Amino acid sequence: MFRKLLRWRTILNGLSLFRAAVADEQPLRSELLSADQMEQFGKTLAASHRLTMARGRDHLLPRLAANENVLIEICNQLTVAVMANRPITPAAEWLLDNFYLLEDQIRTAKRHLPKGYSRELPRLVRGPSADLPRVYDIALQTISHGDGRVDPESLSRFVAAYQTVTPLKLGELWAIPIMLRLALIENLRRVAVRVADGMSDRDLADSWADKMTEIAEKDPKNLIIIVADMARSNPPMTTQFVSEFVRRLQGQSAALTLPLTWIERLLSESHLTIEQLVQSESQKQASAQVSVSNSIASLRFLSAMDWREFVETMSLVEHTLRSDPQGTYANMDFATRDRYRHAVERTARRRPHTELEVAQAAIRLTNESVATSQTDNRRAHVGFYLIDEGLPLLERAVAYRKAITDGLKRSCGNMPILPYMAAIALFTLLLTAGVLVRVQWVTTASWIFIVMALLLLLATSQFAMALVNWLATLLVAPNLLPRMDYSKGIPDESRTLVVVPTMITSRSGVEELVEALEVRFLANHDNNLLFALLTDF
Repeated sequence: MFRKLLRWRTILNGLSLFRAAVADEQPLRSELLSADQMEQFGKTLAASHRLTMARGRDHLLPRLAANENVLIEICNQLTVAVMANRPITPAAEWLLDNFYLLEDQIRTAKRHLPKGYSRELPRLVRGPSADLPRVYDIALQTISHGDGRVDPESLSRFVAAYQTVTPLKLGELWAIPIMLRLALIENLRRVAVRVADGMSDRDLADSWADKMTEIAEKDPKNLIIIVADMARSNPPMTTQFVSEFVRRLQGQSAALTLPLTWIERLLSESHLTIEQLVQSESQKQASAQVSVSNSIASLRFLSAMDWREFVETMSLVEHTLRSDPQGTYANMDFATRDRYRHAVERTARRRPHTELEVAQAAIRLTNESVATSQTDNRRAHVGFYLIDEGLPLLERAVAYRKAITDGLKRSCGNMPILPYMAAIALFTLLLTAGVLVRVQWVTTASWIFIVMALLLLLATSQFAMALVNWLATLLVAPNLLPRMDYSKGIPDESRTLVVVPTMITSRSGVEELVEALEVRFLANHDNNLLFALLTDF
């Protein structure tokens, strides 16, 4: 409840100011580009970007929260309008019908964009997206030149062309879907603000039209007074106001031609006509409807697309690691490949080289091992230099700057029994000493003190061991073995025999063993996966 009160206080205090600040922001709509044009534009954009690796403020999460508040407020206004049987535009109908999707996408964006995450990404130093992550500007350009539509082919060619000039980091590739989601929400907010402003102007036009229609029916002679009142109020001559006002009064009684004539003369001072504004409003409504429908369809696409395949296709690090001399890397499962890529990313953070250069260095060391024909064929696999004993060689090759914690972690990893036993001994001594201090106050007999000390050592050692084991599960990550990907079947070179050792004790036992063997075979049917019993009497 307290959080909700704070949230509503934020809405009431800051929403009007935010709405006023962003009212002039246009929807993300630029020249529509084809896939070929987006590919060329990717190279141009990469050449224009200037980066800084300095950590800046996180602008994306506050912007997302502000966009959420504006969208909620506008959808509430649209709901009230619908309940009052007031007409709304097609774009407004799209927003209302798909507001549940917007809420779900905003929750997803908050979940996938933890606090401070965007601060780790390379940022731009100039341009409209200055101090924002580079990948966010890429997302804005994608949405802008597609009018809210995200096309997978166009996006892939755009990102690939961008990387021919400047490679993107792995973290940036993984951030593309969340940045696209943020850009689409930003675009929907911009369109929604214009929809709400247009609805306000139409409501104003309706109120004046109601007054004039009523007075024209009861006392047409006093209509000029209402027209004068409207003139003194200086109504906005926007396309929404004029088109709605004309729609309500045109074709009615002859008396209502007076306000229409007044508007026509007022517009003529700006070299405009009623027909031009009505046509412009129709075009604006159609354009807003296309932007909203495209953005909502793109949000659905983002949830359905397999981004793992996209990242691996776009990653230059992935392409480099796939040149593993033995070809083993390409046949590993996704979790293992992702672990190798994270190892490259982690090594590149404290180095003078890029992620691509680190991956190339790992492949170079692997090729050198193959050329020297060493007996240890593990060295012919790139994983030996990324996550195994060859990691120090890779770190020296890329001039890796070690942190103090790196050496401590590596020492503990090489001899884990020492920190484990030392932690148990430390907790045991601390707990025992804490109790013995109280025992010393109670008795001065040395033999009682010694007996108590021995008993306490036994008791506290058990508690200390349980405590250290629990802490180990929190602090020490499991060292998973690399895995091959056999989801499409086991290849001939990996033909495997699964042997079940057992004892034969009776004739019925033999039947049970054979039946269990058949179950294993039927549950794991593969031409290169065989099962056998290794038996003895």
